[in-house]
Amino acid sequence: MVRCTDVKYGKLNLKSTFKVNDDVFTEFSRRYKPKKNDIIITRVGSYGITALVDDVDFCLGQNTSAIIPNNINPRYLYFALNSPYVRNQIEFSVVGSTQKTLSLKAISNLNIPRLGSETEDKIAKIVADLDDKIEINSKTNQTLEAIAQTLFKSWFVDFDPVKAKLSVLAAGGSAEEAERAAMCAISARDEASLNTLQTEQPEAYAELARTAALFPSAMQDSELGEIPLGWEVGIVSDLLNFNPKRTIKKGTPAHYLDMKNVPTSGHLAQDVVIREMASGTKFINGDTLLARITPCLENGKTAYVDFLEEDQVGWGSTEYIVIRPKDGIPTSIGYFIARFESFRNVAIQSMTGTSGRQRANADVIGKQTWIKYPVSLLSCFDSIAGQYLVQAKCRGDENRNLAELRNTLLPKLLSGELTVTDTPPKANPPESDMLHLQTRGTEYDKAV
Repeated sequence: MVRCTDVKYGKLNLKSTFKVNDDVFTEFSRRYKPKKNDIIITRVGSYGITALVDDVDFCLGQNTSAIIPNNINPRYLYFALNSPYVRNQIEFSVVGSTQKTLSLKAISNLNIPRLGSETEDKIAKIVADLDDKIEINSKTNQTLEAIAQTLFKSWFVDFDPVKAKLSVLAAGGSAEEAERAAMCAISARDEASLNTLQTEQPEAYAELARTAALFPSAMQDSELGEIPLGWEVGIVSDLLNFNPKRTIKKGTPAHYLDMKNVPTSGHLAQDVVIREMASGTKFINGDTLLARITPCLENGKTAYVDFLEEDQVGWGSTEYIVIRPKDGIPTSIGYFIARFESFRNVAIQSMTGTSGRQRANADVIGKQTWIKYPVSLLSCFDSIAGQYLVQAKCRGDENRNLAELRNTLLPKLLSGELTVTDTPPKANPPESDMLHLQTRGTEYDKAV
């Protein structure tokens, strides 16, 4: 069942929606069963938020409605509904003092710019291409994050490279064969592709061999169960510092990150602004910010700071715990530990305070039992997974630029200030299907 909280600017994530039984589903579906290319709109709370329907296996909960496109390009209608022209109408249409509500009558009376189906189709394609690229970048970042977390678990929790060596040795294999098995476990390659790597990319093969050599070939007992031979058990604070001292003079303009702009998945903070320093938590690049208050912590709000210059200090909510790996440990390790399930479970269990205002305790988090990983191995991990954070930031920066371009183009296209033609600009290679923009008869230099 899709409710207002499930509608997130263009997309519905049905994986996290409220679940109902078949009888309730059937009863609510009698009101209306959404179809592909319908537009879901919220009517209370964050009213007027829309999403274009792709996956149709859901029913509508209260305070959400479906707009059914009729003789209009659905994506054009969706983009028009999100334009400043229509959003301003929505703001003046809501009623209510305690809970503002957008009525069905107000929705049906919204004025939508109509420019002719041919022009509307072209506008929809231009803006959709930008949105699609943003979506591709976001999904790529999600995939890289999942790979990095899987790698962390494989190396430092499941000890797959060590177990691969042990398995070969237990079967009577040689030490060389054991090393090759570890290399397969680390790279997710089979023997054939490992041979190909050795022939075609000898430097990469040699680096993989050096990484495999850092893992021991035996296990030992510990209070956490079996761990790799030579590794030690300590506490999280052996690896990480909590709330390290940072300084910003009060009243100094500095980068500010609000809790609402901290992601629940991924590391990229959104909408960092400049604000005069008042009272809050301070951080620098390479720090990890962990929300300590309910429900932000349970919802996963965590960010890795990579949006400052080298000598800058930023600040934000007092409800952050700032995490920084100790000297010699790559800064990315703080983020990957903070995202790890067992770490977060202890943080959640450490929460105390009145209902609705409970906060996690950094001292309790820091004292939880944890393996002291070899720094050399952490550096190898960072050379792989740390690059995922860098790549994700590049895509995040690109997405912000694309969103800014989309938000600038859309009102100009809807108002007619920019018009769409089929004739490609001379400065670009001729393509029969290329779309470009004109403004008041003057051809733009750049194709879209």
